[in-house]
Parts: sequence; structure tokens; C-alpha cells
Amino acid sequence: MRVAPGREQAAARIAELVEQIEYHNHRYYVLDDPVISDAEYDALMRELQDLEAAYPDLRRPDSPTQRVGGAPLPDFPKVRHDPPMLSLDNAFGEDELRDFDRRVRQLAEGRAPDGRVRYVGELKIDGFSIALRYENGVFVRGATRGDGFEGEEVTEQLKTVRSIPLRLRPVDGRLPAFLEVRGEVYMPIRSFEELNARQAAEGKKVFANPRNAAAGSVRQKDPRVTASRGLDSFMYALVRADGLPPVTSHWEALELLARLGFKVNPERRVFENIDEVVAWTEEWRDKRFTLPYEIDGLVVKVDDLALREVLGATSKAPRWAVAYKFPAEQRETRVVAITVDIGRTGAVTPTAELEPVRLAGTVVRRATLHNEDYVRAKDVRVGDTVVVQKAGEIIPEVVRVVPEKRPPGTEPWRMPETCPVCGTPLVRPEGEAATRCPNIACPAQTFRAILHYASRDAMNIEGLGEAIIGQLLDEGLIRDPADLYALRKEQLEVLERLGPKSAENLVNAIARSKENPLHRLIYALGIRGVGERAARVLARHYRSLDDLARAGEEELTAIEGVGPVIAQNIVSFFREERSRRLIEKLRASGVRMEALPDEVPAGEPAGPLAGQTVVVTGTLRSWGRKEIEELIERLGGKAAGSVSRKTSFVLVGESPGSKLEKARELGIPVLTEDEFKARFGLR
Repeated sequence: MRVAPGREQAAARIAELVEQIEYHNHRYYVLDDPVISDAEYDALMRELQDLEAAYPDLRRPDSPTQRVGGAPLPDFPKVRHDPPMLSLDNAFGEDELRDFDRRVRQLAEGRAPDGRVRYVGELKIDGFSIALRYENGVFVRGATRGDGFEGEEVTEQLKTVRSIPLRLRPVDGRLPAFLEVRGEVYMPIRSFEELNARQAAEGKKVFANPRNAAAGSVRQKDPRVTASRGLDSFMYALVRADGLPPVTSHWEALELLARLGFKVNPERRVFENIDEVVAWTEEWRDKRFTLPYEIDGLVVKVDDLALREVLGATSKAPRWAVAYKFPAEQRETRVVAITVDIGRTGAVTPTAELEPVRLAGTVVRRATLHNEDYVRAKDVRVGDTVVVQKAGEIIPEVVRVVPEKRPPGTEPWRMPETCPVCGTPLVRPEGEAATRCPNIACPAQTFRAILHYASRDAMNIEGLGEAIIGQLLDEGLIRDPADLYALRKEQLEVLERLGPKSAENLVNAIARSKENPLHRLIYALGIRGVGERAARVLARHYRSLDDLARAGEEELTAIEGVGPVIAQNIVSFFREERSRRLIEKLRASGVRMEALPDEVPAGEPAGPLAGQTVVVTGTLRSWGRKEIEELIERLGGKAAGSVSRKTSFVLVGESPGSKLEKARELGIPVLTEDEFKARFGLR
């Protein structure tokens, strides 16, 4: 039986273990050069945990055991940034880089020797910006960038990132009394792929890219979730260091950060002129794809810190730095097949099945070909080598065929004559680009209709994804969305990936959807052309599904935002016998078909936001994007997507985009989330 050491002996051993473990953390997570085995490291950590359990009052705030993550936090306190964490102006191409250099040299005239300026180049990590504070060498606070002026404290979450030191390493035997640094938390590609594999296996939503995954991980209220995500970090700015010798250049600052124990990107370089910078950007055009993490550009900074003071900053960006953006990423791959997908309205969409290729942070295996005319215009054939890119960095698309790589014997692609799912002859209505399956009972349309009904912007039935809907249809448990409300726990818990608890959660989620606002039901019905915003307009105007069903085309067309085509589609939908049967089944299941009491009818503005137009930018703590838009409308206001002179104010959350800059340019009032809550009495 092991006997616990005395208090004095334990305190000495704890200090020794903390120092040893942090040394090995630095070797492993920062230098990538471990000197002991995992088993030896685990033994040191277990010994420290045992000693801290025996003497809880001896546990130090910088102990490595504090990285595992504590209990969930109730909220994120606000943190003001001084100086602000400004964004960077962008340069697209060589000409704009040279313009940046020309402006710098003009402003630096008389202060730079020979009129030349030395630059430092760094990789622009595609992650989540943070600010770290240390007192007497110990990590005391970590914060997000927020809007650049105010962020959120995420200290406990950042403690779980093992490349962020909890205690600094002495420099020439000295620790700074106060230190603030800034950098980026990111998710390595391997961690991103492992996370998405876990999410998919658990039936949860996968992340679109590593940056979104990193941002979502840092803002988890439960630090234990953050700890499980495999995050990493790079520091790139020294803001203040009291008690250490001053540095005169950015390069010296980066070297000092490395000596203090921070992870600093090794792919940094000093340039004597802009010609060297331009050559460097060309070097990284393709080299970036070899990195184990994503970058979204390169950063060029003036090296001389005194010169930076002379150059200063605008209201949104420093004049001494610029972010170079790569041209839209394009990659070559091969078309292995062209398949067709049947949508919920019967539209047939050809899709290129590709040899997997990594593109803009994700592995792409499919790219839309839109319609038959698009395929014919591009002359895309099976076997072709094609250039693909992501439209708006989101949707994979085929840019062009590489004709010189076309194998012999390929044939032009033709739209199939019959639906590949139900065998019904396909039709192409006159004047339309889309080919359609006219069989409204087509299983593919049924699947897509139910998937749409359960989607986030529609009835928002959490946990009801493609795999489960497919099983429910295959087992004959559902034939339309209304059948969801008759499902029982015992029917669900025997399905693959669903145990008793998951089945119970799904039944509860389906039941909760009965009380959704009217506009969600209108959108969920899948009327052609009726998007989420049009559904809101219709719900506010008619107040019940029955009133909408009785409306005529002329009456509908008179509503702002409802054109003649949508009006015709609405009338046609409610005339169909199949639609009427579905609505009656939903009604019998208890689905709400009237507007909520606090929904304000169009033409009757009321509430504290009556007559006001609000634009939302960034991520809010208390509401998702659709939730805040619904709230704005319930308060009598209008939620708009872009800033103009008609905007009443902009509501700003975490990591806002260009809308914030536009608001400042136009002098539009800006409210933080807390200010918005206080002004309108919200919790």
C-alpha cells in the first residue's frame, strides 16, 4: 500500500512534476520533438494527479492537470481589447501588393534608410483569433477577438489547448510581470477529419471546414468538449511585455515569443524588398496544400516597430500590414460517373461523381452540374479531367473540362429518359431549364420532402437526418411527413444507430415541432418557390394555414415579396388532393396551423422595433441566425440581409464581417448583444 508523502515533501514533488510535465509538453506540442515515451509521460501525470488529490490546496493554477477542462460555464464574460484587434486590408495579386508597398514607402519617407522597407512574411492561419494575458509568467486570461474592440473570455477553454503554455519559460532568468500576446487557435486537418468522422457516426451535423470547427470548439461552454477537439495554436503578435528587454522589430518579437514557450509558425521569413515578397507569394501558391493545417492567405508586415507607429492605422486596419489572398483555389480531378438526383419538387439535377480531391479545406467527391443545358455547354463527359472550384468557397462546381486530357472513346452525356428511382418518364416543361419527374409519389421526392420538412429552417426536428429517414421509409414506418407524429419509441429504438435514449429524444423532438411558428410549417410544406423569407411574409399576412389555402393568385401577387410565379405555385399546391390530405393528417396530429399570439400581422406594426430595419452580423451567444430574425420580426421590426442608409441599427456578435465596417462607414448605430438585450428588455 502506497503511503502519501508529507505535506512539505508533496509540495516539493508537485513543483518538480509541474516543471517536468510542462517541459515535455513544450517538447511534444510546440517543438514536435518528444524525448520520453507516452507511457513515461502518463506516469508523471498520474503521479501529479494523485498528489493533488491528496493535497487539493497545493494544486497550482498553472498545473498541467488543469488542462483537462472543468465544469461547464454559465456564460462568457466580456473583455475589452486595448489596443483593438483590428482586421487586415486584403491584397489580391501582385499589383495590389506593390500598391501596398508604395503607400508604405510614401508614408515612411525620410524615416526608412534608402527609402526601403524591410518586411516579415507569415502564413495566415485559417483559425480563430485570440488574445492571451499572463501575470508573473502565469496564464490568467484568454479572450476571443469578437468585433475587435470587445471579445469574450474563454480562459478555461484555452487552457485545454496544449500548445498554449500555462506558465511561461524564463528569458535570461526573467519572467514578465505582465504579458499580452495575440495569435490564432486552429484545428489541424487530421483533427478536423477525426471530429467529423465522430460527428457523422453519432448522427450529428458535420463541420464545413476547420475554421468553423475551431471557432465552435473554443466557444463551447463545457471546456471538456473543447479539450476533446485536438486544437492547436500559433502566436503572431507581442502586444506588451513588462519586465523584459524591449524589442525593436517584429522579427525580434516573434523570436521572443518562441523563447517564452509559445508556438510560433516556423514558416516565417524576412524580406528586404517587395520583389522578394512577391516571389514568396508565388512559392506558396501550391506549397500551401502540403501543410497539415489550412491557411487562407499570407500576411506581410512592416518589420520596424518604430516605423509602424509612424504609419498608424485607419479605423479598421493597420497601414503597416496587409493580407495577401490566393486566387480561388482550383484543382484537377477526374469524372468517374455522372448521376442524377431527384429533388423534393421532382427536379432532376445531374451531378459529377469525382475522384476525391482536397479543395478549400474539405475533400470533394461530388460537384453539381445544375441541369442538362449546363452539361451540354461544358461538354462534361465520364472519364474527363475537369477543373473544379468552390463557388463562394462553399459549393463545388465544375469550371471547365481539360480537353487535351480527354481519353478516346468518350460519349456526350444525355439526360436519362426515365426517373432512375421510380421509372416514370421524365419531362422538361416548356420554358424551364429543369427536367422533372412528374410522379409526386416518387420515393426520391418523398425522401427529400421529409428531409426538407425536418430541416433546421423548417420544422427543425433535431436528430432526424438522412440515414434515419431512409430507414423509416425502408421499414414502411412513414410515407409522408405527417406519419412522423405517429412514431413510437419502441419502433425507433430497434433501428440502426438508435438506442432507447436516442429514440426517446427523437420522439420528443418530433412532438416539440408541433408548436412551431406558422411560417416554419409553410416553409416545411415545400411549396415550389416559397423560401424561408417568403414563408414569414405569408404567415404574417394570413395568420393561419386555412386562410392561406383560400387565397387567390391576384390577392397573393399583391403582397410585397410574392410574385406571380410563386402565387401560382401556392394556389396549385393547395388545389392538389395529395396536399389537402397531408394537411388534414398534420392537423389531426396536433400540428399548429395558426400564427403564434406574439406574431405581428403585416400592416399592423407593433412592438419596440416597429418600423425599424435591423441587420445582424457575427455569431450571437443567445440566438441562432434564424432565431434572432424571428425575434426581430416578433418585436415588429424587419430583419435585413445587407446594410444601407435605411438600416436602423446593426446587431453585432462574435467575428462580424464586412457589414460592421459598412455600418461604420455610413454612420449606422451599432449594438452589441448585451446592449440589444438591455434596450429591449430581453434576457
